[in-house]
Amino acid sequence: MKQLIECVPNFSEGRDLNIIHQITHEIESVEGVKLLNVDPGKATNRTVVTMVGSPEAVIEAAFRAIKKAGELIDMSKHKGEHPRMGATDVCPLIPIAGISMEETADWAKKLGARVGKELNIPVYLYEAAQKDKARNNLSVIRAGEYEGFFKKIKLPEWKPDFGPAEHSVHSGSTVIGARDFLVAYNVNLNTTSTRRANAIAFDVREAGRVKREGNPVTGKIVTDAAGKPVNVPGTLKSVKAIGWYIEEYGIAQISMNLTNINITPLHIAFDEVCNKATERGMRVTGSELVGLIPLKSLLDAGKYFLRKQQRSTGVSENELIRIAVKSLGLEELSPFKPQERIIEYLLREPGAQKLVNMNLVAFADETASESPAPGGGSIAAYIGALGVSLGTMVANLSSHKPGWDDRWEEFSSLAEKGQALKDALLTLVDEDTRAFNKIMESFALPKGTEEEKKVRTEGIQSATRYATEVPFRVMQLSLESMPLIKSMAENGNPNSVTDAGVGVLCARSAVMGAYLNVRINAGGLTDKVFSEDILARGKTIEEKAQAMEKEILGIVNSKMK
Repeated sequence: MKQLIECVPNFSEGRDLNIIHQITHEIESVEGVKLLNVDPGKATNRTVVTMVGSPEAVIEAAFRAIKKAGELIDMSKHKGEHPRMGATDVCPLIPIAGISMEETADWAKKLGARVGKELNIPVYLYEAAQKDKARNNLSVIRAGEYEGFFKKIKLPEWKPDFGPAEHSVHSGSTVIGARDFLVAYNVNLNTTSTRRANAIAFDVREAGRVKREGNPVTGKIVTDAAGKPVNVPGTLKSVKAIGWYIEEYGIAQISMNLTNINITPLHIAFDEVCNKATERGMRVTGSELVGLIPLKSLLDAGKYFLRKQQRSTGVSENELIRIAVKSLGLEELSPFKPQERIIEYLLREPGAQKLVNMNLVAFADETASESPAPGGGSIAAYIGALGVSLGTMVANLSSHKPGWDDRWEEFSSLAEKGQALKDALLTLVDEDTRAFNKIMESFALPKGTEEEKKVRTEGIQSATRYATEVPFRVMQLSLESMPLIKSMAENGNPNSVTDAGVGVLCARSAVMGAYLNVRINAGGLTDKVFSEDILARGKTIEEKAQAMEKEILGIVNSKMK
């Protein structure tokens, strides 16, 4: 697997677009790096940039951006709501694919060493890149901020990991490290009070607040037997939070870093802030994301809010995202565009979903054209997607049928399974065409020498094998959809029993159509052991599908009587 890391540098400039553009231009000048997102904030006077690529390319791009930021941003004149200590305040690396956290930490150290040596900027390592646990927390390192670092850096315990022990007046100091994916998330309040926002932040953040006698703000600090302040932890694990006032919007916010969204997901953090705000006489009016977010976070949020309504969670990906955005109020301050904010969408290769993104007329026209693709394999996959979609529709209708309220979870679970099968089959619509194109590309390889002939033959065989495996997967998924369709014919909304019938006809056709492609492609393979095995397994699937079709149509016809 290709190694990919993400880098999310935070630059202390959020107002001058010319400076921001010059910094991001440095990133875009590096081959092998994709700039995913640029998110400037006027009130925080800070820009969060997200890029992804190979480790070598990302490190080069980060270095160039840090250098340019150090040249253009004068920290002696910087003011903003967000804590900061340098022109490049923090530069984390996050493992994305094919690389461990330990390897990512090593790259962070290489970047830190280069920044310290070549740019003469003090560098502190944090999180996984920092061995000293006493100084691996970003907020602990940054305490005192830019103004306080002139004295702090002189303390022996705060000697930089790289670079001079001299805080730069112009560019400040910076923090570089390796960490897990972090979601920066702000919740909006109907107040302008920073103090009240902080009270909620202390309620929810894992670090909590210092315990006091009587008045929680002015009361005497409670200490333990050793004389150390007693801490009252907050309600959310893996959450850092502070309250601040944003003049640009005229509201106070709870600014949170969700450092492990598997422990505290986005929707749980939002709801907990809502609860604490209500307890303190305030209301949450919406929220905003800073930077990017994994797709799963929004899908989980959509399902969470649907479950609270006792509604089926087996709806499309787009609908789940829409529910999440509405429920979290992510569009209160600015439009939320999923294609620009969800990391998986930004990492998709252009044209990866060319066929399934067509409208019905365009897809039919493309199929009917003189081009050999999309062919029968892609059509079989699409027929299978339509079949399971009909079964999923019946499950959703049944989940919301009046009088069946006690069964909504049962049907919701089936609808969710149907959506997953539908999405997998839709992916194979384009994948089958790509597999066919790979065969054509292999046939076009040169064959002038014996070595070229060998490479060409191996390429053809490899592509043909893959073109056999794709329709076989269509067969497997289409057969897997049939028990769901059968369940809907037997137990689903009786008014939609014919939809289940049409669904099984589609599923059976998908299996048989895909098997034709398996057979013709397997016939061109020299690996006869593989060929005979996949043909035998395909025949078994076809027979099971035909038997299931007969059984389900029998149920449908009996219900219609």
